[in-house]
Amino acid sequence: MHDLPDADELLVSQARRALPGDTRAFEQLVARHRDHVITNCRCITRSPADAEDLAQDVFVKIFFALDGFEGRSSFRTWMRRIKLNHCINWLERQKHRRTSDIDAPGMEAVPGMRVAPEAEQRLMRADIQAALDAVPDTLRVPLVMRDLDQLSYEVIAEMLGISLSATKMRIKRGREAFRAVYSAT
Repeated sequence: MHDLPDADELLVSQARRALPGDTRAFEQLVARHRDHVITNCRCITRSPADAEDLAQDVFVKIFFALDGFEGRSSFRTWMRRIKLNHCINWLERQKHRRTSDIDAPGMEAVPGMRVAPEAEQRLMRADIQAALDAVPDTLRVPLVMRDLDQLSYEVIAEMLGISLSATKMRIKRGREAFRAVYSAT
């Protein structure tokens, strides 16, 4: 069912026509794409702790923008653009946030500083995650778009506002960086 783009379009149509308060069709859209959006948010931002919140924000934005969806692209492509823009904006905001040293004395007592190891393993194996996290944003984002979202080079170039050759080079360098880190683990 997840591979049928027509199902998305049908659900979008039903969600638009739904009476106020009837969110069943939209909830089905969320169910179809939730895991993928969470995983992508996690991979793009390197923040497993924020991935579900980011995904929820993406779906809230989609819900309120659904009437403006013109259908010039597939729902999935439109959703990916919203997700990517939201995650890139989040990364930009994080550059300006003050951070704390997690190795500082007393930090283990701060709520939320401990994450169960099995929670991390549900998204991807720790060694793959660490290698992907080590790839710089400029290489990781297009790599995730290509290998996880399976977007074409042309779509990635358009979404990131860079040339096709720059897109291909960033993905190539991202794969090389990933392999180098992964093989060292």
